[in-house]
Amino acid sequence: MPKRRFYRSPLLPGNHTDPPTPEPSPEPPAPQTPYEAEPPVKRRKVKALKEFGVTSIPAVPSNIHSLVIVGQVEGHVVLPNQNKTTKYEHILPQLVALEQHPGIEGVMIILNTVGGDVEAGLAMAEMIASLSKPTVSLVLGGGHSIGVPIAVAAKYSFIAETASMTIHPIRITGQILTVPQTFEYLEKMQDRVVRFVVRHSKIEDHKFREMMFRTGELARDIGTVLIGREAVDCGLVDDVGGIGEAISRLRLLIEQQKAKKEAPLQ
Repeated sequence: MPKRRFYRSPLLPGNHTDPPTPEPSPEPPAPQTPYEAEPPVKRRKVKALKEFGVTSIPAVPSNIHSLVIVGQVEGHVVLPNQNKTTKYEHILPQLVALEQHPGIEGVMIILNTVGGDVEAGLAMAEMIASLSKPTVSLVLGGGHSIGVPIAVAAKYSFIAETASMTIHPIRITGQILTVPQTFEYLEKMQDRVVRFVVRHSKIEDHKFREMMFRTGELARDIGTVLIGREAVDCGLVDDVGGIGEAISRLRLLIEQQKAKKEAPLQ
């Protein structure tokens, strides 16, 4: 009986299939930190708290806008990063928008500033004073130097009991020419500040200048430091109070302006 022989058939293209390559199993996800496992909205709140020290509060419609002026009033020269600054190019457009916004009926200005650039501060003060809407300022901590004109620019001003305001002559940095014209220029610039403060407060011109040039009160400077009630007694600020009194006064001014507009013409 013939023996049967088995021959392997030749492999032709397309006549065979390789065994499927198993797909790599996905790596297990890295364990999430408690912060990453939280919902996105809550993560944003935590980030705001860590970076800015503030917590989000529910948005409540309000007819009052708060304008905060803190740190150093920055002028035409950018200050170092470690300085907390208020930039006039940020404040001035806000004031223009507030004047035009129909839903804003009053502006609250909160100050805690060491002063800064004279012309930038006066520009802010002039725009605040020229707003047609009621304005109230509140000095917390300090309203020094050019912060004084900004504080008195509002229709009504408050100062906290522990807050202070420093009145001193203006100073200049950089290259100075030792000629009489330099002193005349500084005197004219100083007169601008004095006239503005006297025009928008109850203090008299000679009294303000006397405090500005007073000696013996500041260790390395000339001038005067007023604390709380002292600023009210000399006529620089209208009243002593906090945020509650300031908001109440602003609401009163808003109601008075509404009543004046609605009053019939005689």
